[in-house]
Amino acid sequence: VQLQASGGGLVQPGGSLRLSCQASGITLDYHAVGWFRQVATNEREIVACMSSNGENTYYSERAKGRFTISRDSAKGTVYLQMDNLKAEDAGDYYCAADYTRHSTEYLPKWASNYDYWGLGTLVTVSS
Repeated sequence: VQLQASGGGLVQPGGSLRLSCQASGITLDYHAVGWFRQVATNEREIVACMSSNGENTYYSERAKGRFTISRDSAKGTVYLQMDNLKAEDAGDYYCAADYTRHSTEYLPKWASNYDYWGLGTLVTVSS
């Protein structure tokens, strides 16, 4: 199983980035997916997640209204569209997948819920 995140980079405040996470070795339809940001304490905080049925999403308060998580199961890719970026959004972003053991509507909001992780992609927001 491999999750490959990409799309990070340098953007000015107010700008946009789209992160991508290419999954191989798993079927996204059987996994909830999430995006996390690593914070100063080395913990990973939830940014957004999507249930395995693709119908339910969750956003952190920081991300709500500015970020959008989406999925293209045919391509095995998960996206995070980030708009109106702020300096405090900067950091390493990770994608993760959680094999669905219960409800297909389940939204895993904690890093410990996830089975698979990709390497991070760095987002820098600066003028």
